[in-house]
Amino acid sequence: MSFDRNQTPRWRHGYRYQYEPAQKAHVLLYPEGMIKLNESAAAIGGLINGARSVQAIIDELDQRYPGVPELGEDVEQFMEVARAQHWIELG
Repeated sequence: MSFDRNQTPRWRHGYRYQYEPAQKAHVLLYPEGMIKLNESAAAIGGLINGARSVQAIIDELDQRYPGVPELGEDVEQFMEVARAQHWIELG
């Protein structure tokens, strides 16, 4: 089964993506806690706005970081993990 890049991710209700100065990193806040994101996850997360498709996110990252091998697959993998962890919804 292949990943549909036309899907649009959005953060689930109660989840908020932001920069946390105390952590010196982007984080995902939710009622039960906080997830510190690595640099790659933060770059992807910063583009999730409920309007951009996965393909649009890949295209934007490709412009910012040209020549990164397997960028599309990395974004797909993030989306799958984020959905499995219930951070995002894909629609």
